[in-house]
Amino acid sequence: MEFDTRTFRDALGLFVTGVTVITARNKDGLPFGVTANSFNSVSVDPPLILWSLSRASRNLKAFQEARHFCVHILREDQSSLSRRFAMSDVDKFEGMEFEPGEGGVPILPGSAARLECRTYAQHDGGDHVIFLGEVIRIAADHEARPLLFHGGRYAVLSDTVEN
Repeated sequence: MEFDTRTFRDALGLFVTGVTVITARNKDGLPFGVTANSFNSVSVDPPLILWSLSRASRNLKAFQEARHFCVHILREDQSSLSRRFAMSDVDKFEGMEFEPGEGGVPILPGSAARLECRTYAQHDGGDHVIFLGEVIRIAADHEARPLLFHGGRYAVLSDTVEN
């Protein structure tokens, strides 16, 4: 390998991603969730998405055991929600209202879109686990502008430029 981990991460940081919060319930029924920008579509038929989680995450086992999860695609004004779910050692749901979704997953209010999923598969991804979800319910606000992540910082869309 002709590069180090920092060089690799810095290069990947040039790719603009959206920001999501993934929620589920653990085997005791308690809600949990994480911020993730490793999210992609996989298939239209069946409707599949993927996201990945570090093997070092305290939430890994709970996500591996979850039968359902929800991907919340955040709006441009939800960076504080992203930060909240990126923290560890805190009750991320304390004082937060949410409604139950498919399989009881916590549905957070106000996201640009949400994809309620049934766990479809899990795969080795090196120092991450790749989760595939079959989308079973969708809610989306097509007027919403997404929160973006680029170069280690949050960003928002500017006006679209046409060629």
